[in-house]
Amino acid sequence: MESPTGGGVDLAVVRRFVDVAVDALAAAREEIDALNVYPVPDGDTGTNMYLTMSAARDALHQACTHSPGAPGTDTDTDTGTGTDTDTGGTNVLTALAAFRRGALLGARGNSGVILSQLLGALVARIGRAGPGDRNATVMAEAMAEATEAAYAAVGTPVEGTILTVAKAASDAAVRRAANPRARARDVFEGAAEAARRALVETRDQLEPLRAAGVVDAGGRGLSVILDAAETVLTGRRPIPAPAPIGTHTIPAALAEADLREGGPSYEVMYLLDAADDAVPALRKALAPLGDSLVVVGGEGLWNVHVHVDDVGAAVEAGIAAGRPYRIRVTHFAEQVARQAERAARRGRARSGRRIVAVSAGPGLARLFGDAGAIVIGAGPGNRPSTGMILEAIAESDAAEVVILPNDQDSVRAARIAAQTAEEDLDVRVAVIPTEAQVQGLAALAVHEPARGFDADVLEMTATARHTRHGAVTIAARRAITMAGPCEPGDVLGVIEGDFALVGHDLTAVATEILERMLGAGGELVTLVSGTGANGLAQQCEEYVADRHAHVDVVVYDGGQDRYPLLMSVE
Repeated sequence: MESPTGGGVDLAVVRRFVDVAVDALAAAREEIDALNVYPVPDGDTGTNMYLTMSAARDALHQACTHSPGAPGTDTDTDTGTGTDTDTGGTNVLTALAAFRRGALLGARGNSGVILSQLLGALVARIGRAGPGDRNATVMAEAMAEATEAAYAAVGTPVEGTILTVAKAASDAAVRRAANPRARARDVFEGAAEAARRALVETRDQLEPLRAAGVVDAGGRGLSVILDAAETVLTGRRPIPAPAPIGTHTIPAALAEADLREGGPSYEVMYLLDAADDAVPALRKALAPLGDSLVVVGGEGLWNVHVHVDDVGAAVEAGIAAGRPYRIRVTHFAEQVARQAERAARRGRARSGRRIVAVSAGPGLARLFGDAGAIVIGAGPGNRPSTGMILEAIAESDAAEVVILPNDQDSVRAARIAAQTAEEDLDVRVAVIPTEAQVQGLAALAVHEPARGFDADVLEMTATARHTRHGAVTIAARRAITMAGPCEPGDVLGVIEGDFALVGHDLTAVATEILERMLGAGGELVTLVSGTGANGLAQQCEEYVADRHAHVDVVVYDGGQDRYPLLMSVE
């Protein structure tokens, strides 16, 4: 995307578009869910597209973050750099690649997988743009290639779906770009307008849509995203599509009988490490098993989606092609029952106060859970999405919720979830910007439900803010850190999210980090042991007892990956 003043692909504009698109999908999520009657009326298209776009957004923001990041649920700072940067900022190609991979890894459901292919092909063409290419031409070609890729990824393309809306949008984009005076804003304006028109027409292109009196849910989600692009590039809000776009009640009232008679009972999804030339045989093996087959990706990494009755056969086809993982199986009837339960829960009165905490390891999860928190599991490469946090808030049944993200890059997702929950669920939510697991533990230790909400949040926030945090980790590759160069296998000491020490011995680095943190005083040291710690926490406990007898020490088994030791000083 170009900036409003032109001058090539502007990463700041891309980030703004992605933020606006995620917020727009969050606002339209329930509406799109209610439109979802095809291919299976399971009422989750809006949620899946929102989660997919949110995952891509989170990956983009992470790639654009210059600081190493605080140890917590995850960090890409094993190398000490985190992103491919230079003095001019984050490399655009690096950011686009992260966005593409984030969409692929985070894709959910049939619509989300197709959306990830559209986004991936779009940014791939943008990434190939040369300095002499017209932005309008690049964007139009990117949309056309995205549409072609989406059609190719679907086992049996059906018109009247998101594919139809994408085709109309890309055709309009190509026509606009043919004008030599056209700019990227003109291309996206034409694409968004064509998408809105095509969306209305889907109601008469598929019998299930016509019978329900709705437009296609996936097409509506894509239209929302294109509207976001138009808004960012032109500063104008698009003219809404002619009403009504649907007659379903929001949220849609679903029942097991609403599922297609004779249709597959299960949705199977998995990521797949496989050679590109193995995918045609995979598609051939999966096609006879069911429908809604979509296989997207490339360069050895694929996201596979299919509706089947024989789950084992679908997974075995993946094993024959490569290495399937993150396998998710959804039984449509059970999904419908869960949605009915959630709808009933939304109608119940909320009461009390709950804590939602993000945990980076099994031991940490137990600590937070034993303290009464609702725990969201996370870990390296698997930060919680906004949707996951929002679901935890919704299922808490609480009138007041406090969120502990416990990771620098999860704070934004938590704040978006909090805003959405306050608007949609009529619940009061506060986000305490904890950037490390140990800050979350400290905040939770002073939580007092009997206090007023504001007073409780204030006390927890103050405690977290005054908790100095550090960690030790192992460098995965050669890099330049704030503490100097490091080689693979070097021990890195972290203080307040910044690399402060490079060494070769875990114990020596850990104790030096503790000394620096205790230099400003302190009464309590908390040590959280991770995988591969080999008694490191106990050695540090003995060190503090010997050198700082007046300081109390608490040791926990956190079980977190990448960080043999997390530590804090209060």
